[in-house]
Amino acid sequence: MDSQVTVHEAKTNLSKLLARVEQGEEIVIARGSKPIAKLTPLSSQVPIFGFDADVDGYDIPEDFNEMSEEEINEFEQGDLQV
Repeated sequence: MDSQVTVHEAKTNLSKLLARVEQGEEIVIARGSKPIAKLTPLSSQVPIFGFDADVDGYDIPEDFNEMSEEEINEFEQGDLQV
């Protein structure tokens, strides 16, 4: 369940809000009634490409193809056309 708090509430209760986020809750921070940011658990974020593929169950798609030697050479020389 998403919750919304004001900036003042977030500043006052940051440790408590982070504990809730660690339990999987997403918390929206609003200035007045306008949402401006969201606290989310890191495990719900999209992994950065090239990061350890085993982290958080992220798997490389089956249709991901490795580069050929020719493509690697072109890439290293800056000539690879996408």
